Amino acid sequence: MKQPKIIPLEIHSLAFEGYGIGRFDDFVYFVRGAVPGDTVEVVEKKRQKKYAFAIINKIIAPSQYRVEPLCNYFGECGGCSLQNLDYEQQLFWKTQFVKDSLKKFAAIDPNIVKLALPCNPKFEFRNKMEFSFSSQRWLRNHEVSSEIEIVNRNFALGLHTPQNYLKVIDIEQCHIQNHYANDILNYVRAKAKEELIEPYDNKSNSGFLKNLIIRYSVTQDAFLVILITNHSDDKSDKQFAKDLVLSIKNDFPKVSGSIWAVNPTRSLVAKGEINYVVGNQFLYEKIINVNYRISPFSFFQTNSYQLSTFINKVLDIAELKKNQIVWDLYCGAGSITLPAANQVQNIYGFELVEDAIIDAKFNAENNNIHNAFFCQIDLHSKTIMNELIKFPYPDVIILDPPRAGMHPNLLSSIMQINSNQIIYISCNPTTQARDLNILKDKYEILECQPIDMFPHTYHIENIIKLIKK
Repeated sequence: MKQPKIIPLEIHSLAFEGYGIGRFDDFVYFVRGAVPGDTVEVVEKKRQKKYAFAIINKIIAPSQYRVEPLCNYFGECGGCSLQNLDYEQQLFWKTQFVKDSLKKFAAIDPNIVKLALPCNPKFEFRNKMEFSFSSQRWLRNHEVSSEIEIVNRNFALGLHTPQNYLKVIDIEQCHIQNHYANDILNYVRAKAKEELIEPYDNKSNSGFLKNLIIRYSVTQDAFLVILITNHSDDKSDKQFAKDLVLSIKNDFPKVSGSIWAVNPTRSLVAKGEINYVVGNQFLYEKIINVNYRISPFSFFQTNSYQLSTFINKVLDIAELKKNQIVWDLYCGAGSITLPAANQVQNIYGFELVEDAIIDAKFNAENNNIHNAFFCQIDLHSKTIMNELIKFPYPDVIILDPPRAGMHPNLLSSIMQINSNQIIYISCNPTTQARDLNILKDKYEILECQPIDMFPHTYHIENIIKLIKK
């Protein structure tokens, strides 16, 4: 067998998805797990015309910024791809991701970008984790290389591996969720294996157990647990689901509610029709003196600890005034809309997800906020302009689209509406820069502030203020 070619590299920078970048013979290599300052030997895995992906064969000299990752699954899970990089350097490179995107995709001066604001705590910060069941367990590196017989191939409860999305790494401890949630995770796994309940197999569309969602409220110090299953006519499956959610509620004092939901489709999205509830169906979180009700499947920023810092920074940058009309597009449950309402005349929140709008309306009423109005609307529809012009003209538009950025229909409408000011929030610097390249024809960028909501990942939130020229 032909031996793989060993390539020496000095890693000089970091790419947006967490790959270390090095050059050899004027050819670019992207190396997963490498950090800037490393000297490594790599093996090429996949070559494109102008670059190649490679894996580390040997670390010759570790970077001064390389640290020992806390997680046992680091390098296989893919969730925390920067956990082996010193946190101050994480902030530096996340800031650089924003600078590079603005310069490359929108020809915007990167000097406008401020250093990313840090997050505290750096572990156990997520208030929601979605775990998957699978009949195809991902075999870990030490299992493949070991001569010991591999067992439990056909059951996993954990996270999808980036190497093969249909396979799941069986995870017992995740350091970015509250440690109490790990006990719930392992409890559910043990119960399912004890009763020989089949995990879902996407290829054959068979099996019962699909997802486990664990949500956490910092304010309440309480958990909401949602078990999602496939449809089943088997009475034993149904009884197991009911018994499990009941026992979770009874055996874990911090669980305020547990739910069984059914998703009969082949979709891997962790959502379903609620069948059975034990205890409370909602969590409650208090952010900047606003109390939020959070539904089982509604969107809420996943880092409650950093959310006050994030929203305060959005409002500081926006400099809202009492006589202004504001639109909040992709408003979710009103996490920005409701704090902003106290500073403006009226604010209108628009969102597609029905559960989020129901929560937002409840949250406004529950907090005695009477100048925030919410509308369920498809911001990507062809007729979005006709829908938006039914509302009072906005002095300020706040945008927080999904990772894909703004849909062309909405972007075109924003340009026609021609508001005086836009606050564009994004978790994807690349798609944000793409949209800014169009918006800059009418708007000037005054401020750019990244903020770290997701330590140890390559993800970064970015707040940009635009003023009409």
